[in-house]
Amino acid sequence: MKKIILPFIIAATFISPLSAKTVDTVPETKAVASQISPQTVIDNYLAALGGKAKLEAVKTTLIENTMSVQGMEIGMTTKKMGNKFKSEQSVMGQKMVQYFDGEKGYFEQAGQKMDIPADKIPELKKAKTIEALSYQASNFTSVTTEQIDGKTYHVLNSDKGKFAFDAATGLLYKSETKEGSAFIKSYMTVDGLKFPELIEAEGNGQKVSIKTVKVTLNSGVSDADFKI
Repeated sequence: MKKIILPFIIAATFISPLSAKTVDTVPETKAVASQISPQTVIDNYLAALGGKAKLEAVKTTLIENTMSVQGMEIGMTTKKMGNKFKSEQSVMGQKMVQYFDGEKGYFEQAGQKMDIPADKIPELKKAKTIEALSYQASNFTSVTTEQIDGKTYHVLNSDKGKFAFDAATGLLYKSETKEGSAFIKSYMTVDGLKFPELIEAEGNGQKVSIKTVKVTLNSGVSDADFKI
């Protein structure tokens, strides 16, 4: 079970240039250089989500999801505060946890713990409560324009991967890294802010669908949740 679930927690929960971890099922399209700057793409994205100021005002999130993988439905709850997070999954009476207190963390399943690899810690430390705020123009080498399924996307390119934003709405649609891809199929609005509602991810030969059931902002999360 560990190989099925754990690799997708971060990918599904934090769609960002720091931690998107999920093989591309969309046919490659011809990319052309864009006149739009990385900063403009990022600014449009933050505006589409509800505005940078409102996003920065979110100090904690409590997100409830259902995950579908290999015919199973798995409940998942994730608490975030800055770069701290705690994600719990429950399937067939078994509880699994992924945990990071801002400095260190672990995976736990069936009473067994495994530390988060040391090479992942620096990136996790850079995380924010709202991962869209982690995007920095300096991290991207170029912007290209691509056609995917008949729609136009502005694509931010970096050594970590490619991130495609809908040219019409400004919203992130696809994150692609060497491990695979995550597609945001729809968004939901909570207190005037948009959050991914349905994510489909593929990587390591596995497909996962994550549906967000509920998002709670600035409530239900405290420092006590992140004490190891």
